[in-house]
Amino acid sequence: MNWYGTFAGLLFAGTLAAKLACASQAISCPATAASTTHTQDVPTQISGLPDRVTDSTAACPIDARLNIGNEPMPAPEKSTASVDDTPLTTTKSTENAEPVVSNEKVQRTEQPDFNREIYYRNKLEFAWDVGALPFNIPFPFDFLEGDQYTEHPLKYTLVPVIASLRWHISNIGGPWIFRGNWDVTSSGSFTWIPSGPETRFISYDMGIRRNFVPRNQRFAPYYEIRLGVGQINAKGPKGVPYAQGENWPEFTMNMGGGVRYNFSPRFAFSGGINYMHLSNMDLSEHPPNATDPNWGPINYGINVFGPMLGIDVRLGKGRTE
Repeated sequence: MNWYGTFAGLLFAGTLAAKLACASQAISCPATAASTTHTQDVPTQISGLPDRVTDSTAACPIDARLNIGNEPMPAPEKSTASVDDTPLTTTKSTENAEPVVSNEKVQRTEQPDFNREIYYRNKLEFAWDVGALPFNIPFPFDFLEGDQYTEHPLKYTLVPVIASLRWHISNIGGPWIFRGNWDVTSSGSFTWIPSGPETRFISYDMGIRRNFVPRNQRFAPYYEIRLGVGQINAKGPKGVPYAQGENWPEFTMNMGGGVRYNFSPRFAFSGGINYMHLSNMDLSEHPPNATDPNWGPINYGINVFGPMLGIDVRLGKGRTE
């Protein structure tokens, strides 16, 4: 073996010893060895030797350079490239995302009903109603007396003017289309008779009305009935055919329906159809007696209907409950 082969063998043995030392003691490669950057080209004369042998840094195993051993690795330095410490987050595109369906029951919140500030218990109103009733019809309840539905030849036109105190006796309640409240009226009425033998009728009336109140609607249908008693300047005792039989008492009944429109909780307007009946309940019909040898005047009554208009104005403050 010549000197060149001897040198290569020594170099190979030193490299192998360096590897064993670094792996067993977990130390970095010597600085002197790391500073060597030249490369020697060694001809391959010994079997098993590589064509090129590098410096000691190449001989240092990767685990030694990463400081794998008993000593802890130093913590990585914090990057200063970011302006703040806000972590970066990634978001997925929601274009194709499916909607999330909750198993909980969704409760719908309904808008508060402003009509509860209009129709409520103990509300007091002043009402003014005026009608024009020119249409004559038979008495609708003739069947209760066993009479036929006959219309008398004498025609009347009545113009009632009614001033009332309207007292709401309940809050809004009831199901479906019957939802609403009740009010009662106490009225003084003057009825002008432009067509007929009599000229006027004065009465006191009391009634009840059902207001059908939809949610959050200014229009509210109603139906009402009023009963009263009063005095009329009857012409029947003076011999006028089909006129009223006596001045007092003269009874009245009003029935009708329509629609009320609420401008505000204080003011409202109403319009509808009203039926009015006048009669003395046959009290004028009596058999002959000492003071009156003839039968008393027959009670024919008055039955008319027509349009009725009115206004309602709240008295006092609004709802305080």
